[in-house]
Amino acid sequence: MYKFLWGLRFFCDGMKCNEHPQDSTCKASCRPLEMSNEDETDDGDENKSGLNLLFSVPRISTPRQNFDNVTFANVVASSGSMIVVSNRLPFVLQRDKDGKLVRKASAGGLVTAVAPVVINGGGLWVGWPGIHLDDPNEPIPESDPSDITPTAGLKSEKVVAVQIDKQVFDSYYNGCCNATFWPLFHSMPDRASFKGEHWKSYVKANKEFAECTLKALKSLPRNSSDIPLIWIHDYHLMLAANWIRQAADEQEIKCKLGFFLHIPFPPWDIYRLFPWADEILQGMLGCDLVGFHISDYCLNFVDCCQRSLGCRVDRKNLLVEHGGRTVRVRPLPIGIPFERFVELAEKAPRVISTSQKIILGVDRLDYTKGLVHRLKSFEKLLENHPEHKEKVSMLQISVPSRTDVKEYQDLKEEMDQLVGRINGRFTTANWSPIRYIFGCVSQDELAAFYRDSAVGLVTPLRDGMNLVAKEFVACQINIPPGVLIVSPFAGAGETMHEALISNPYEIDEASEVIHRALTMPEDERILRMNYLRRREKLNDVNYWTKSFLSAMGSLMSQEEYDDVGSITMPAVTLEDFDEYLSKYIGNTHKLALLLDYDGTLAPIAPHPDLAIIPAETKNVLQRLSRVSDCYISIVSGRPVNNVKDMVGIEGITYAGNHGLEILHPDGTRFVHPMPTEFHDTVGTLMKQLQEKVCRDGAWVENKGAMLTFHFRETPVNLRPSLEKEAKALIEATGFIADTSHLAIEARPPVQWNKGRASIYILRTAFGVDWSERIRIIYVGDDQTDEDAMQALKGMAATFRVTTSQITKTSAERRLPSTDAVLTMLKWVERHLGRRKPSLDPSPLRRGSAQVMHNIQMEMTMQNSIHDMENK
Repeated sequence: MYKFLWGLRFFCDGMKCNEHPQDSTCKASCRPLEMSNEDETDDGDENKSGLNLLFSVPRISTPRQNFDNVTFANVVASSGSMIVVSNRLPFVLQRDKDGKLVRKASAGGLVTAVAPVVINGGGLWVGWPGIHLDDPNEPIPESDPSDITPTAGLKSEKVVAVQIDKQVFDSYYNGCCNATFWPLFHSMPDRASFKGEHWKSYVKANKEFAECTLKALKSLPRNSSDIPLIWIHDYHLMLAANWIRQAADEQEIKCKLGFFLHIPFPPWDIYRLFPWADEILQGMLGCDLVGFHISDYCLNFVDCCQRSLGCRVDRKNLLVEHGGRTVRVRPLPIGIPFERFVELAEKAPRVISTSQKIILGVDRLDYTKGLVHRLKSFEKLLENHPEHKEKVSMLQISVPSRTDVKEYQDLKEEMDQLVGRINGRFTTANWSPIRYIFGCVSQDELAAFYRDSAVGLVTPLRDGMNLVAKEFVACQINIPPGVLIVSPFAGAGETMHEALISNPYEIDEASEVIHRALTMPEDERILRMNYLRRREKLNDVNYWTKSFLSAMGSLMSQEEYDDVGSITMPAVTLEDFDEYLSKYIGNTHKLALLLDYDGTLAPIAPHPDLAIIPAETKNVLQRLSRVSDCYISIVSGRPVNNVKDMVGIEGITYAGNHGLEILHPDGTRFVHPMPTEFHDTVGTLMKQLQEKVCRDGAWVENKGAMLTFHFRETPVNLRPSLEKEAKALIEATGFIADTSHLAIEARPPVQWNKGRASIYILRTAFGVDWSERIRIIYVGDDQTDEDAMQALKGMAATFRVTTSQITKTSAERRLPSTDAVLTMLKWVERHLGRRKPSLDPSPLRRGSAQVMHNIQMEMTMQNSIHDMENK
């Protein structure tokens, strides 16, 4: 029979530790490999079940089946092959005493649910193998003949091991993932660190995962009827989908992309603290569907997409528009293998030899779990309700985690001291209030703890889901059953309605909830637990997998799970601009429209001459040019005469070469002075580009003061090297190389861009007090437009037409296409058309000679000062 020591006790059951992997007797103070989430498949610490935290999958000595052609009964089926991408493979590679690689199976909920689907569908699993191999081509071994775990049938040829430099991996995993995302996404920003080198490693690691995933995708047989599904997991891989989609689109490989986050997603005011927040959102939006545990996380994500990226969203149907695509956001609460836990509870022998009521806590030792708050609540219970002394004991099982990190060392020390203080304060000769296990117990013992405890205490400060609550319910087979207490800050708190809710921050109130659970009438306990067990049995881990596949449209028997909700955002309408623009523009101010041409007014075309402005867009602009309260300027990278010819509307301002040339409505022209030494350099650079990189469909466009190197027609596999070579040639001559849509623009190194040109245009048209007299809308689609958006930030309504690629922008809103720009122009026409005749007697000062003269003098002085500074 199992017996406890008062105070602290450590159990590792002979498991090996990281510090001394060859010493099977090393137990106390060492971190067992089997116990930490980091050493599993990383399906999120929230989703680490108690059993998964506390024991490894047992090896069965009886011979297993032949898994060469194994199939699993009652397994969820995907309509196409599935590629699962997670930080870790569903097993860990280790070396035996002879130095040979062997598999060590994992027991996570993700592995249990998804591995059979991958195996049955002939899919693949992409992940890090848990060991840095000196030889990346060293073959992965097959599973042990005695292995009967879900991954036993996953052949090595169906595994793609991601190999990452050891230092890069440490910076990516321990730096960005654990030191930044973990505390930030758990709404503890004061514990987060934000370091640029960690972010660079995260980007590099995600690119490596994306490349390996693309390799796996290309290895699948092409079948037009069955589109492969790529399922990416957790906060370690929030960028990968963007590069997978980009490469698949370029190589015309069809696939579906889904993402599931196993930890919470924070609200906007916390999420925006992350310096690279926009990139993370856009990486996740590279998927067709983004899944979270509960609706709150979904709404947080949608809110961040709108407020940080300026995306159009549908909160009711949980949709986000990005790059012309609709991304679905869905709450998909994960479950557990319910029947497996029932079986464990039925077979486990009784291990608690006491008549006292047991309050059970099972957690990884982590600052998010609220362990200190829990102990203080129990202490308060004994203070306020002394009748529970010698009748109730708390059993807290804490699994070591990240023992080399000071924060976790400090937490362990605080826990040890707190347990000692409470026990020293209340212990009697026959009773100790807290029994504390720092380590791991066997699966049978843990199932018995779940079954025989009177109260299950799951009170984290923040948790994505927390499967311990579900496992406790599954193992509650006794009559009368126990009572579950759940924190409202765990995902489980939103779905397990019959549990008692306890705010861990309110110590006094939390102690009263424990008292209520201990004194709850038997009929109420039975009623609550019956409801909980019925729900968890129905919504088990297989149901979670089915729900995800159904939402992706990849479930084999889709007719049984067809409740996928709305899946597309409606086209941009006039009403979409009401809230954003109506109040800003108002009914009295004049409006200045500053618009880019290629990719904004006209769709991007293979050749600049083919980028024709749609007739409807031109007609709207033509009508707006006749409205007295509307001023229009086209600001383009094309030569000024070319952009005027392409638009063909009189009475508006044209700026070419990113503002180096400006043609006013009255015919006056501004040309920014170009350094003398660069006049001849343009011709020399053009010749070099033509001779060295104009091949495989690439060519150079001469814009006078600028050059543009186009490689849109170059084969995808040749673009990177060609782009790098052209950029080096441009920069070697002293020109600035700006990357655009499959093109590189060579600009002279002058302190002039679309931002300064826009301000010059506005001052020329409206005078030096232009910012007080007008409202401005700026719309662009590439990096050169960012100069204008930054210059006008806070003084204009700015829009960026974006694709699905990760794009960091200063624009306040994003538009999916040139069609959306047309809709915006129609809104402006409707809004201005509803106005009463203007009472402002002053006309627009378009081309005022005195204004232009004053500005020209000011600019000449600025340029002279700049030239002197350079000397």
